[in-house]
Amino acid sequence: MARKKIIAGNWKMNMTPTEAVELINTLKPLVATDDADVVFCVPAIDIIPAMEAAKGSNIQIGAENMYFEEKGAYTGEISPAMLTDAGVKYVVLGHSERREYFAETNETVNKKMLKAFEHGITPIMCCGETLAQREQGVTMDFIRQQVKVGFLGVTAQQAATAVIAYEPIWAIGTGKTATTEQAQEVCKGIRACIAEIYDQATADAIRIQYGGSVNAATAPELFAQPDIDGGLVGGAALKPDFGKIVNWK
Repeated sequence: MARKKIIAGNWKMNMTPTEAVELINTLKPLVATDDADVVFCVPAIDIIPAMEAAKGSNIQIGAENMYFEEKGAYTGEISPAMLTDAGVKYVVLGHSERREYFAETNETVNKKMLKAFEHGITPIMCCGETLAQREQGVTMDFIRQQVKVGFLGVTAQQAATAVIAYEPIWAIGTGKTATTEQAQEVCKGIRACIAEIYDQATADAIRIQYGGSVNAATAPELFAQPDIDGGLVGGAALKPDFGKIVNWK
């Protein structure tokens, strides 16, 4: 059974609530499709208005981060129960910007993964290497560690529903894109790693995205690869061109 593509926009720290509603209203007719799951991962303050704006459309609203505790003295954090109560179905975990700027580790990402599954939220777990790591030939060693620690304690049944986003750090926001061959090679390696941890059926079920300066021009070739099940899209998700990425065929 073919895996359904999942194309998610990661808005990062962009769009006020007013702008979010305007963008969703603009994009709704442009991303209408039954061929792919369409997710907008938006800043926390945009979640409620985005959810309202997306009603009646095929757009699902996701969060960009989540804490691994249920509640408590964690000023500035958002709990999984807050997300589920708002109707959130997806959450981005372990994005390279969170790892770089906010001291996220494989271990904290793992805690968040477990908590997301506990609350019925689908994690989009990010992994990816720096340019130095690619040049040193340790890309897969590094990514396998991110995946293995990230999925520690996750059951095969849970893992099969997860999403992994491969984002080479050197291609995020730089305009550089991994070649189709590079992206496919790593996504294939991630699937093989999941097969090692669990089994081939789980590996065949899990969806693996490519992210890193994905745009309307690069999407068709990338998404046609056997192990690339869509994209985690940054800047291009804030423009009408996102409709072309979603309808890439």
